[in-house]
Amino acid sequence: MKNTYMQKKEEIVRNWYVIDAEGQPLGRVATKAAHILRGKNKPTFTPHVDCGDNVIIINASKIVLTGNKLNDKIYYNHSGYTGGLRERTAKVMKENYPVEMMERAVKGMLPKGRLGRQMYRKLFVYADSEHPHAAQQPVELKK
Repeated sequence: MKNTYMQKKEEIVRNWYVIDAEGQPLGRVATKAAHILRGKNKPTFTPHVDCGDNVIIINASKIVLTGNKLNDKIYYNHSGYTGGLRERTAKVMKENYPVEMMERAVKGMLPKGRLGRQMYRKLFVYADSEHPHAAQQPVELKK
């Protein structure tokens, strides 16, 4: 009987991928990014090791929300003080904070805890099509 392969952190090879979010639904882009950040696209996936790749998301300001989510979906923040709850609709988030909107969507799909925070550090989101990671020679992912 053959044992299950468990990848060690010394054996990990990290690649760079670019996802163009223009015209795509927020959730579709976020799931694709979370899948790659987690390392589930590799045959050597190991759940307790951060074996994922680096992901660059460009054109975050040009994502699409289906249905009436632009007006109905609400993002909450709390300062920690009494009366410190702040509510923003998805329309306001898309206009003013498109990067944070995308980051929140991806972060919610990653594991909670130390490992998830480690995976989240490999995510880079940009509102337009410019990014400073050309030296890493990222591979463009098709839609």
